[in-house]
Amino acid sequence: QYSLIKDVVSSLKRHRMHEQQFSHHPLLVLSNFGLQQIQVKLMASMFQNMFPSINVHRVNLNSIKRCLLITYDAKNQLLDFRHYSVKVVPVGVSKGLKKLLQEKFPNMSRLEDISELL
Repeated sequence: QYSLIKDVVSSLKRHRMHEQQFSHHPLLVLSNFGLQQIQVKLMASMFQNMFPSINVHRVNLNSIKRCLLITYDAKNQLLDFRHYSVKVVPVGVSKGLKKLLQEKFPNMSRLEDISELL
């Protein structure tokens, strides 16, 4: 079973697809691949070798735009692929400052000073 990209995009209220998403490899997350069966180990190794490894101490969070989640269901012997778009947003700051950090310029016509925004 699968869905075409045009069906996925048409079902979303706001889709976030842009060319930069596909300029870097996705972050790979494997779930339920810890079984000791040889075929499960082989599948996990194959998926891990499809994408370059990530050094967590040196990775720039802004370069990670996608996440690929692969879950193995041992009971049914099925794989579930989920492909997510990732967006880094600032946390713990005011709404006005968050807009500035995300390069969305707020309407400042009703403000007298920039300190009112911050």
